[in-house]
Amino acid sequence: MAGRRRRVRGWAIGVGALALLAALSAVDPSGLRKYSGLAHEAERMAAENAHLAEENARFAREVRALRTDPTALERAAREELRLVRPGERVYWAGERPEADP
Repeated sequence: MAGRRRRVRGWAIGVGALALLAALSAVDPSGLRKYSGLAHEAERMAAENAHLAEENARFAREVRALRTDPTALERAAREELRLVRPGERVYWAGERPEADP
């Protein structure tokens, strides 16, 4: 019976120490709260990296098209630079687009 009490007391001390360490870790600014914040930040940055990778791929496709496809080059010149061929007339229907600086 005395052996059983020692085991129970040993388990109680162990569980109490574990609970105390968990509470201290949760309260400590460099403990679980910091880990949780860093984990959230890592997830946000991974999502942002994926978005930027998609955007880079889109830009790479556009650059490739501008270098090889005359139609894409003309479209970019007309839409982005607002260039027209000699003798063409431009008619605006609706609001006038904002001029680029």
